[in-house]
Amino acid sequence: MWTAYWTTAPRRGELRTEPAREPAADEALVRTLRSGVSRGTEMLVHAGRVPAEVAETMRAPFQDGDLPGPVKYGYLSVGVVEEGPAELVGRRVFCLHPHQDRYVVPATALTPVPDDVPTDRAVLAGAVETAVNALWDAAPRLGDRVAVVGAGMIGASVTALLRSFPLDRLQLVDVDPARAELARALGVEWVRPEDAAGDCDLVIHCSASEAGLARGLELLGDEGELVEMSWYGTAAPRVPLGGTFHARRLSLRASQVGAVAASRRARRTTADRLALAMRQLADPVFDTFLTGRSDFADLPATMERLYAGDGAMCHVIVYPEGA
Repeated sequence: MWTAYWTTAPRRGELRTEPAREPAADEALVRTLRSGVSRGTEMLVHAGRVPAEVAETMRAPFQDGDLPGPVKYGYLSVGVVEEGPAELVGRRVFCLHPHQDRYVVPATALTPVPDDVPTDRAVLAGAVETAVNALWDAAPRLGDRVAVVGAGMIGASVTALLRSFPLDRLQLVDVDPARAELARALGVEWVRPEDAAGDCDLVIHCSASEAGLARGLELLGDEGELVEMSWYGTAAPRVPLGGTFHARRLSLRASQVGAVAASRRARRTTADRLALAMRQLADPVFDTFLTGRSDFADLPATMERLYAGDGAMCHVIVYPEGA
């Protein structure tokens, strides 16, 4: 029997068993070492706050059940291939799979983890893939003045990638002074929203807050662009489109990882994008994002603790055979 985590009702979850099965010729059996909790989407799923009109669009690749629940949801899993294609057996792999101790998936759904990427760090591949897609959407240019608003896992991933760009200015904007330490690790400037520099060419908004979105628009220079990465679930934030929004010819656009950014879609697949994200994780700075660990057996209680807000960025789940 295999064991998986299910969201059974708003703010309630449990571990359930299911029958094991053998992989077919084109499949692989994976033994999970680690999984990661997405503080954005997974917390909305945990709270039952996924709007009915996008429940189908927001299905995870190997989800069982339907939103709002009961549902087996998640997409940050790292394990070892026990059975499958010879070139994968014994290798560590990343998969967009829910929290489960073993599973069978098509071999094509697995991304090998490079030898220079530790197992814990590899769970960040989904967040970094989202950041890669955002930067393909945003297309920052030489000498740009850029602000990233919101220093959670997605905002931090965007900032980590942007710090190698030839920008004129890069600020990480967040209300939490504890994020100053993260900014120092990344080698960028942390500022409170009220102290952030204006006249930005580009703002990438990741705070999932109405105030953060409003401040991000204020930080733009004339004809600047804000790329919205936050997903609000059933919330409906007010967006300040009055005042000088039109006179300054500002742009507000969405970025979402479900499809490869239009600027790269003809030449990159989702597998290409995920493999690129995985290669970025050779950088040890990403260890700064790993701010908590707990056992798989404790996951129901861990989900509620994370929802209540313990300040963690990426929480790593450790499986018995991978401890």
